[in-house]
Amino acid sequence: MKRVLNQLPDLGYLNLGGAEEVFYQLTPAQLVQAALKRNEGSLADSGALAIDTGKFTGRSPKDRFIVEDDVTRNTVWWGDVNIKFDPAKFDTLYNKMTAYLSGRPFFVRDACACANEKYHLDVRVITETAYQNLFVHHLFIRPEVVDAKSKPEWTVIAAPGFMADPAIDGTRQENFSIINFSRKMILVGGTGYTGEIKKGIFSVLNFILPHDKKVLSMHCSANVGPEGDTAVFFGLSGTGKTTLSADPQRNLIGDDEHGWSDYSIFNFEGGCYAKCVNLTAESEPQIFNAIRFGSLLENINFYKGTSRVNFADVEKTENTRVSYPLNYINNAVIPSIGASPKNIFFLTADAFGILPPISKLTPEQAMYYFISGYTAKVAGTEHGVVHPEATFSACFGKAFLPLHPITYARLLGHKIKEHDVNVWLVNTGWTGGAFGTGKRMRLKYTRAMITAALNGQLDNVHFEPHHIFNVNIPLSCPHVPDNILNPRKTWANPDEYDERASELAALFVKNFEQYAKYSTAEILNAGPAVTISV
Repeated sequence: MKRVLNQLPDLGYLNLGGAEEVFYQLTPAQLVQAALKRNEGSLADSGALAIDTGKFTGRSPKDRFIVEDDVTRNTVWWGDVNIKFDPAKFDTLYNKMTAYLSGRPFFVRDACACANEKYHLDVRVITETAYQNLFVHHLFIRPEVVDAKSKPEWTVIAAPGFMADPAIDGTRQENFSIINFSRKMILVGGTGYTGEIKKGIFSVLNFILPHDKKVLSMHCSANVGPEGDTAVFFGLSGTGKTTLSADPQRNLIGDDEHGWSDYSIFNFEGGCYAKCVNLTAESEPQIFNAIRFGSLLENINFYKGTSRVNFADVEKTENTRVSYPLNYINNAVIPSIGASPKNIFFLTADAFGILPPISKLTPEQAMYYFISGYTAKVAGTEHGVVHPEATFSACFGKAFLPLHPITYARLLGHKIKEHDVNVWLVNTGWTGGAFGTGKRMRLKYTRAMITAALNGQLDNVHFEPHHIFNVNIPLSCPHVPDNILNPRKTWANPDEYDERASELAALFVKNFEQYAKYSTAEILNAGPAVTISV
């Protein structure tokens, strides 16, 4: 090996000990320089490195596998999310990947996941490109001291240029992401999309923490107020999870992945991976100001003839992204740990205009709506979507759950009761009618409702139950007009509202049928009061 920084990492356990050119633990500046020299990207006028991830500008869920072995056979929730992979095929593919990397330069970074030291997971990530290694520097936690000679607990190998042969290797196509819990290794090949690396480790933690440590792993953002009160925000893409947790009056713990131990919330990551479509300094000042030298922009476009980013240009993808270390956010909590939450928010962008803008849930309702993980897609956000479509993603992150959703829901329910947590369902979607007729809920009203909940201003107001969904609606909220709190009253035709609400409720009930046999009667009864015809 040659051209290394400080020490030589021990790669003998990977059959990479004879590699000629290894770049170990480079600084962001060195990685940016390497990426530019290797023509992996260019600098934006902000100083951020802008790269394209190639064919894949997002994850490929159908090409994500888990090796079936003694560790996983009877524990993993097998199906369309967790697809079985043969151990022997994994070994063959691994040997091919290491042979591929041995003949070319690559980058190595030792890092860890989980801000709570009790649950630290040491990770070594080997990447074919400099920009992938820069991403790892940002998104993983950066230890002050690393031991290059030690063998890490988990290893990730990511090589975009290595293509599998599906007929021989057992993959669906040339790209793949495969988790092996026995070998404690993740292989990512055929794709340059960096999110596959972070979501691979997130999936690992979603197995290890609930199964082995009884810690709830969560796909959520979290912040903490001046009095030390933690709030957690769950929500699928487009519901406002990042926007609403980025509160200038509160400090950010993290924007995407967290664990909930006995008495604390802790970030899994050391940085943020934010969407930047239509980004402006006014709409998202914290994210906008974090785009500077060292940050990594993915799949953006420049204004013609300039190096200025056109965040509204989605020619390559709507999934444009930027990654940066957590300390690029001026009010970030470091180390990113907070007390157990006092408030939890389930965010949904209900394009049907049915759900209340804010409602309070019982612990059983919290488990029901957590398992449901509802939001709605609207026309124009995804190819082929021309009308609002209900979307259900268990635990607001079905794609990353190796265990059955009921495992996470039971942990959540236990912790809500143990810590007496307020749980709120917040509709950031439509009011006064469905998409095309009604209007999107004003952000200032949503912020006011969340602020009121956080400040205890909803603790003593009167509530009324929704006549179909049974959730409790506040009759008043500071700085919010009373007439928008009950969605039925915002529709021109209340009878039409009732009809559409029953239709949406039926979709909830139909979706929950797959979880019914694993749930208690209390959870089942916490759902909407509607029957569906067979």
